[in-house]
Amino acid sequence: MGTLTRQAIETLGFASVGDNVLIDDAARFYGVQRITIGSNVRVDAYCVLSAGPGGIVIGNHVHLAVYVSLIGAGRIEIKDFGNISGRVSIYSSTDDFHGQGLTGPTVPAKLRNVLNAPVTIGRHVVIGTGSVILPGVEIGDGASVGALSLIKRNVQPFMIVAGPKARVIGERTKDFLKLEAKLHSEPH
Repeated sequence: MGTLTRQAIETLGFASVGDNVLIDDAARFYGVQRITIGSNVRVDAYCVLSAGPGGIVIGNHVHLAVYVSLIGAGRIEIKDFGNISGRVSIYSSTDDFHGQGLTGPTVPAKLRNVLNAPVTIGRHVVIGTGSVILPGVEIGDGASVGALSLIKRNVQPFMIVAGPKARVIGERTKDFLKLEAKLHSEPH
């Protein structure tokens, strides 16, 4: 096991891929032609990115830790400096759990009642281990989601939320914005 070579990454057929991208060879991609990956991105082992018609867009300086899942027909976007911890699942589609349709991908679409809605993860967002993000959610720039949280509604910028009800527990400082400016201004 290791990381894919640049040639192997290009062979997969992504919509586009930036520079300095590390993808573990145990990661899996579906709808790869609808996936865009920026520069300085790392995708760890056992990640699953399944892009429906809305596609998946990953910005620059993004890390997807082990077992991250990005799945759904709606667009999923992770903006620059996003950090998605292990076992986080982000869904842009969900079956109907109220009984108004049949469930599961083996059932014809006309008998299902699937909700598809975009998910946007803002710049500098940190999502803790084991969290689940549901369709239609926007997590604002600089927000932080604690481990094992269920996010089913928007999170305001720079807020820290945690738990199954995503209760606000604080506000992040904006010190990291100065560090971003320093990163962009200094030669590497």
